[in-house]
Amino acid sequence: MRKFSYALVFAAAMAATSIASAADVMVGGQSMMPSKDIVDNAVNSADHTTLVAAVKAAGLVDTLKSKGPFTVFAPTNAAFAKLPAGTVETLVKPENKTTLTKILTYHVVPGKHDFMSISTQIKKQGGPIELATASGGKLSFMMNGPHNISVKDESGNVASISTYDVYQSNGVINVIDTVLMPK
Repeated sequence: MRKFSYALVFAAAMAATSIASAADVMVGGQSMMPSKDIVDNAVNSADHTTLVAAVKAAGLVDTLKSKGPFTVFAPTNAAFAKLPAGTVETLVKPENKTTLTKILTYHVVPGKHDFMSISTQIKKQGGPIELATASGGKLSFMMNGPHNISVKDESGNVASISTYDVYQSNGVINVIDTVLMPK
């Protein structure tokens, strides 16, 4: 009976620790809460104001608030700043909504793909893997060190994932340092 009590206390402590650590993921200076959806968490990140503005301009808020699950490879403001001058301003214009939507949905992969699932697939495959995006394109994933995954788009751009496994109520966000472009 005493062993059972210790095991129960240990299990409860471990569960509390995992819940606390899931809420402690910081992105853009704010805690990302696993109980919130992708949009509600992204809105709180100071590093993702450009992405949030683009998602709103493309009319994708309701989609990214839906059940999912989705994996979003979320470019930071610095990633958008690497694009040629005027690109973001041009893309968010109403007449460019189709192009903007294609670019943004290219950053979304249906399903829940965290570091463990992607790295396991890469190791099982013995090299890079491809995942289909919500826009119908493909992203390639490859290991770049023991705990780093790089993402390559169809145009040859390579992004590093800087923050992994930001769990949401409807998926997961992996923060990237480069905007990915479909063909």
